[in-house]
Amino acid sequence: MEKIRCSWCENDDLMMKYHDKEWGVPNHDDRKHFEFLILEAAQAGLSWKTVLNKRENYRKAFSQFNPRLVARYEEKTIKKLLQNEGIIRNRLKIESSINNAKKFLDIQKEWKSFDNYLWHFVNNKPVTNKWKTIKELPPKTLLSDQVSDDLKKRGFKFVGSTVIYAHLQAVGIVNDHLMTCFRYGELKN
Repeated sequence: MEKIRCSWCENDDLMMKYHDKEWGVPNHDDRKHFEFLILEAAQAGLSWKTVLNKRENYRKAFSQFNPRLVARYEEKTIKKLLQNEGIIRNRLKIESSINNAKKFLDIQKEWKSFDNYLWHFVNNKPVTNKWKTIKELPPKTLLSDQVSDDLKKRGFKFVGSTVIYAHLQAVGIVNDHLMTCFRYGELKN
């Protein structure tokens, strides 16, 4: 019997693998949080499929998503990244990744981990929505507005509410699998 999935990932092996193994799974690893912050910001104005296809290139280009290393990138590294055809070559997005790495480290220092900071917005309990169709999924919510506003106050860039909602979905703070999807029940809290 074939598994029923969220329709956004169908007909693409990489998207289905991401959907089945990662999307919506509660994450507590800071490096994974940082990875998704970079990737979600890179996605702004583009499709997730585009970014996902470049993920391994991003991993290499951004020091395996190590925020301590990315925070030290200087202009010569930015110039090198702007020549890297394997990533999205947008200066503002690249510079925001470096800026955000520095701010990410500040949050780690204050909260002991970025994970502690992010999960406090939901009292460490994932939000499980009850969507029946893909059309019901919102592009942002009050929760993503709140997190986005706080990150902006802390100096983060490219962290609008829509970008942050995608992040919250990706790291399992929000379970937005459709109720008909096999992953919904597996991840339901």
